[in-house]
Order: sequence, then C-alpha cells, then structure tokens
Amino acid sequence: MTPASAPWKTRTSACTRHLSYVSRTTTSSPDRVYVRMVHTGRRDTSIAPRDVLIALGVAIVQVVGSVGANHNQSWATPLDAAGFVLLVCGPFALLVRRRLPVTVLLVVLAVTVLYVARGYGYGPVFLSLVVAFLSAATAGSRWRTYPVLAVGYVLIVFAVPAVSDAEAPSLLALTGIAAWLLVLLAVAEIIRQRRGTLDARRQRAEAAERAALDEQRRRASEERLAIARELHDVLAHSLSLINVQASVALELWDSRPEQSQEALSAIKVASRDAIGDVHALLASLRGNDSAPTAPTAGIGDLDGVVERARTAGLAVTTVVEGTPRSLPAVVDVAAARIVQESLTNVARHSGGSPAVVTVTYTPTSVRIRIDDDGRGPDSAPTVGGGNGIPGMRERARALGGELTAGSGPGGGFRVQATLPLTHDTAGRA
Repeated sequence: MTPASAPWKTRTSACTRHLSYVSRTTTSSPDRVYVRMVHTGRRDTSIAPRDVLIALGVAIVQVVGSVGANHNQSWATPLDAAGFVLLVCGPFALLVRRRLPVTVLLVVLAVTVLYVARGYGYGPVFLSLVVAFLSAATAGSRWRTYPVLAVGYVLIVFAVPAVSDAEAPSLLALTGIAAWLLVLLAVAEIIRQRRGTLDARRQRAEAAERAALDEQRRRASEERLAIARELHDVLAHSLSLINVQASVALELWDSRPEQSQEALSAIKVASRDAIGDVHALLASLRGNDSAPTAPTAGIGDLDGVVERARTAGLAVTTVVEGTPRSLPAVVDVAAARIVQESLTNVARHSGGSPAVVTVTYTPTSVRIRIDDDGRGPDSAPTVGGGNGIPGMRERARALGGELTAGSGPGGGFRVQATLPLTHDTAGRA
C-alpha cells in the first residue's frame, strides 16, 4: 500500500475524530504534486490513548472521592466490593463512548441508578454520567440524548429514594441539581455549536481548495491549448511553404533547374526559420510560467510578417489603412498569426494565387483582411483541411473579437478578423 492510498487518521476537534485519506493532485507540471487531506465524514471508532486516560482519570476521581463522600454521610451504606465495582463500571464503559455513545449513556445511567439505589452516598459517582451525556449529546441527535437527562433526574431524586433506603434530597438540593443539569445542557449545546462552526469552516476550506484546483486545471488546459496553437502556427506555416517549394522544385528540376535551386534555397530558409521559431518558443516556455508568446514579428511590421511567404514565391500585396499605432502585445501577435496562417492556407489550397493583406486601424479595433483570387496553377498541390481556421477563430474569440472565413466577393477566398483594443486586451499584454 502506497502512502498516497493508505488511510490516514487526523483529529479535527477536541471531542471527535474523522477518517481522512491522502489525495494526490498532479498539476500541469510533472514535478509538482499537491498532497491534501480529504475528510470522508465517517467517525473514527477506535479507542484512542486519550480515551483511556479520560476513563482512568474518571475512575480514580470516582473511587477516591466516593470513599470520602460516603464516610461523611451518616445514613449511607458503607462501600463494599459491589460498590467499588459499580464505581469503576461507569468509567470502563466510557472507553467505547465514541463507538456507541447512546448505549454507553444508558449503561452509565443504569449503573449510577443502581449505585444510588443500594444506599451508597451521593458523590463523584455522577462524573462518568456527565462525561457520557456530553459525548452522546454532542455526537448524536438531541431528541435521543436530552430526554435521558430528564429521565435520570426523575429516577435518582424521586424514584430511587421512594423504593430504597437512600435519603431523599431536600428542596434546595433538588433545585441545585436541576440548575446543574441546565448548565450541563448549555455546555452540550455550546459544544455542538462550536463543532458545527468548525465543520462549516472545514467544508468551506475544502470547497475553496477544490475551486483552486479546478482553476489550476483550467489554466493548465489553457496553457496546453496555447502551446499547441503556437506550435501549429510555427510549424504549419513553415511546413506548408516548404511543401509548396518542394513541389515546385520537383516540377522544374529538369526543365528549369535555376528555379529549382531558388525553390530549394527557399526551403532552406523556411526550415531554418522554423527551427529558430521552435527554439525560441521552447526557450520562452522554460524561462517563465506565463503563457508563451510567439517568436514572430508583430502586425506593425507587416512586411516582416509576410516576408517568409514572399520568399517562398507567394505574391503578397500589403495595404495599411488608418493611422498605424502600437498595439497590445497579445493583439499584435494574434493579428500576425492570423495573417501568417491565412497565407499558409493560400499556399496550400489556392495554388499559390496572389494574396492581398489589408490591415485597418480604428480607434477601438484593428481589422485584418486576407483575400486571394483562387486562380492558381492547376499543378499546385492541395492539402486537406486542418486546424488553421478553428485556431484563428479561437485566437480572435480569446481577445473578444471575431473572425469569418469564406468565399470572397469577387471569387477566391477571404479571411477577415476584427480584434478590439480594450483595456482588457491591453492588460494582457
């Protein structure tokens, strides 16, 4: 049995114990494991050393105190072997008061009534009854334990003196005993209320812990999604351009070897840049715990964003409308990634058709539009659909924007995104 699955016992209050077990929660980091105690709600019914000490202490007080109390009451029957047995029976029953609280209360009450009925003097014999009542009253239902106090009062102060040689208590004694019983009820109620408060605090702490773990899992899932998106953007863009250039090189290998060499040179540059981008991404992940940022030019350097596509042979025209300005980092990176992914799709699906990238700056947003005429050469390769457009939509929605993709007004294909420039996106920079 491993430590992670072994039962573990822990005390949660002065009067009760609950079984607990160790719960291991693994976070997104493989070297980070949280261990927490989870309460099962079941009561621990084993006999603890503290219970033995309490029972022993009660037994000593009852035996020693009752000897003196019995000696000072002239009417009392001298203590004999039966009396001493009754004095220790109550404390002995207290050993299992956690497992059978109501049963122990009834047994101790019966022992106490029998002790008084045999004519022994009043004294500390009631101490075990007090302990048994507090244990039962604070652990179970009030309706099963509180009436026992009234029944014991009637039996000891009225019924037993009426049928035995025990001296009937005076009116003052009756009033004093009733007052002490009310104090005992108040103590039991205070213990119940305190225990309820502690349980409520524990439940709130466990709920807060569960909420924190859920939030941690959610953030870890978002980080994994961000990493997957970054890797897709970095690799898919470069590999798609490499694929296009490789096809061109194979096609022109015999007829136009000089163009094949240009295509191979473009493949070399694209692969080198892709390796550098992956290394930069991994370095950013190792360097801090924040969400990774893309190792790419921002949309402010629009020509730098489309340079790789142009190097691969794609004809790209850039248009900037409005007044360019500095953008929050997350918006800048997202816009650049959308442009790159759209150009990748042009190279993969439109046969290398000319593309137009338009960036429009407004006071509240930045709009990106990528158009192609869809009239590439017939020999251009096409690849099945992937995660490019869904990934771009996720980027736009994560910033509170929107992205549409479909047929353009003059044919071909159009991708258009609107990214808001709000305080929220600025705070994510």
